[in-house]
Amino acid sequence: MKTKYLFLIACMLTTTINLQSQTRKAPKKILVAYFSQSGNTREVAMQIHDKVGGDIYEIQVEKPYPNEYNALVEQAKKELQSNYKPALKTKIKNIRQYSTIIIGYPNWCNTFPAPIRTFLSEYDLSGKTIVPFCTYGGSGFGQSIADITKLCPKSNILGGLAVKGTESKNSKEKVFNWLQKIKLIN
Repeated sequence: MKTKYLFLIACMLTTTINLQSQTRKAPKKILVAYFSQSGNTREVAMQIHDKVGGDIYEIQVEKPYPNEYNALVEQAKKELQSNYKPALKTKIKNIRQYSTIIIGYPNWCNTFPAPIRTFLSEYDLSGKTIVPFCTYGGSGFGQSIADITKLCPKSNILGGLAVKGTESKNSKEKVFNWLQKIKLIN
């Protein structure tokens, strides 16, 4: 008789465990991807990653940009006008594993730089949540969110965060409040 009861208890426990695992949602996997020329965007990306976890990926071009400001601006303008997509050093092997992609960049010429265009164009981001953030010198997001929406029309674009480049090292509270507002953290 004891064996029969033990068997019934074991069956009930197994059923309860199976039901619990079926009702749990799979955790959302987050990728923080960013391009940074001066280090400001990297700083904010690290602060975001520190709060949300997930994976972090630096978007790097095969041929580095010039360090001299005027040469950099001139190259950025040419790339924007021609829709240039520079080759990236590395690729993400399985973008499908991520449900949310937090994408960061400096505002160049009122939008995102060409390496972001390459990144957003190389992957099928349909159905994914894209969360933009940028660092800037004077014009916030500019038209970059509209440009992201054009490149990723089948993605859910959440409200972004724009941080003045000179304030990037002191933006932890701003980052935290933003992540709470868009419900990526509690």
